[in-house]
Amino acid sequence: MTKSLKFGTSFAVALTMQAASQNTYAQKASQVPQVEVVQAAIGTILNSPGRLPFHLQRVRKALTAHYVTNGAPSYWVHSPSHVSQFVQRMMLADDDGLKPADYPADYLLNLKGSIAPGDPIAAAFTELTFSSFFIRYAADVKTGRFVPQKIDPELFQPKRRINKLSLLTAMQKAKAPGKVLDNYAPHNRHYRALKPLLNRYRLLVDRGGWKTIPNGKTLKPGMSDERIPLIRARLEKSGDLAPSSTATPQLYSNDLAAAVKSYQRRVGLNDEGIIGKLSLIQMNISARERLRQIAINMERWRWMPENLGVNHIMVNIAAFELYRVAKNKLVETINVVVGKKYHQTPVFSDKMEYVVLNPTWTVPYSIATKEILPKLQNNPAYLKADFEVLRGGQPVDSYSIDWSQYSTRNFPYVFRQKPGPKNALGQVKFILPNKHAIYLHDTPSKSLFGQKNRAFSHGCVRVYKPVNFADKILSTVPGWSPNRIRQVLESRELTRVNLPKHLPVHIVYATVWAGKNGAINFRPDIYGRDRKLYRALFAKPTS
Repeated sequence: MTKSLKFGTSFAVALTMQAASQNTYAQKASQVPQVEVVQAAIGTILNSPGRLPFHLQRVRKALTAHYVTNGAPSYWVHSPSHVSQFVQRMMLADDDGLKPADYPADYLLNLKGSIAPGDPIAAAFTELTFSSFFIRYAADVKTGRFVPQKIDPELFQPKRRINKLSLLTAMQKAKAPGKVLDNYAPHNRHYRALKPLLNRYRLLVDRGGWKTIPNGKTLKPGMSDERIPLIRARLEKSGDLAPSSTATPQLYSNDLAAAVKSYQRRVGLNDEGIIGKLSLIQMNISARERLRQIAINMERWRWMPENLGVNHIMVNIAAFELYRVAKNKLVETINVVVGKKYHQTPVFSDKMEYVVLNPTWTVPYSIATKEILPKLQNNPAYLKADFEVLRGGQPVDSYSIDWSQYSTRNFPYVFRQKPGPKNALGQVKFILPNKHAIYLHDTPSKSLFGQKNRAFSHGCVRVYKPVNFADKILSTVPGWSPNRIRQVLESRELTRVNLPKHLPVHIVYATVWAGKNGAINFRPDIYGRDRKLYRALFAKPTS
């Protein structure tokens, strides 16, 4: 049997490999002991004392419930078509953004082919082994290969589990195991958009991708340049430009400018239609690299909760954007500021429970001791009038303190900033109680929202035009009209507004996702998390 396929190998190759084995399956199906005999042998194996081989032991409970308690007949060993379909699916695991070499297609084929007519135990072992790896493959497709936090300590999405018995029951009823796997895949729109894109990019890679566009002068619509045909070809292959012929192939025409603007929006650049250095860098990212990026992000979307919420908020760290989704439709995109590279915003899901108008800001201990304390030691008058110093919850006169006797090890004070226009949290904060102390908030530093790279915070998420955002969030709370919100803000009185129905908030790190109208967006790997995940998913074993 040929070795497992490498990531990006064509569909046709795998079909050829599989067709060569199809006749063998059919010929050997008649050698398998009868169904009743195999069923009894399955019970013997599962009810035997002691531990079974690891691949069976880890799903033994589900196998016992399915085959023994529920009395399910064999699904694999008496059905060559089931075997061939599942083996083919493993060989083409890169269709699912997975690695074919991670699944033992060769071993399963050999196991199936070595069953002797008078050996029901071997047939039973084969049946159970196929089901155990079917469970594993389904789990990988639905919930991801890895526990997120083992990939990166800033990923706090919990590893989800599948109902193994429900899967086996669905398998038993299905004539095509591949359809069961398709139904088991995540249903969120981002994953569903990326799977066909993955296959399209695999074809692009198989056909050689696109050519590198040389550097040169900045191009504006109406100019002529010998690189224009390459740019046209590049955008045609990625689907940004419809193929067409032109009488002046070197002219930067209006139709090309429209395609360039669309492309620039999809990769997070200013959509001016001007092709400069940054645009060329993005265009010259190879099709193979984009293919890897798509597969990586499919794994991320598998980690997400099955139900994101009909109404929810999603913050995409890599895009510096917040998406407000209402009735399963994207209704608003808002710019945000996220954590610096050394103060990374963590990935997690929680629920927004309340909104605070005119918040105070309690300075985090690390900022108080590492940033403010040294400045107070150099200048006791450093704290402005809008800050309070507290000890044991009681105000203390800042000038009465000898700051030189304190350090990060023995600091007993808390700094709290009063509500007002200079408050670090601005006028509004949106609270989703969590162990990471992360929330969404306003900021007095409005100019940062004009930057393309908006990684400036200590980890929390700063929201552009937060008062307008508060209008939308509080629109379902009786008595909280936009006018009342502004009246409270003008009073500068700290006010908490509870949400009667908590709102799901998902903070994600997506470098590929489906945006407005299904447009596929790509973004740079600002925290280096793509590299870590790619090594885990596709790097060769070290031993």
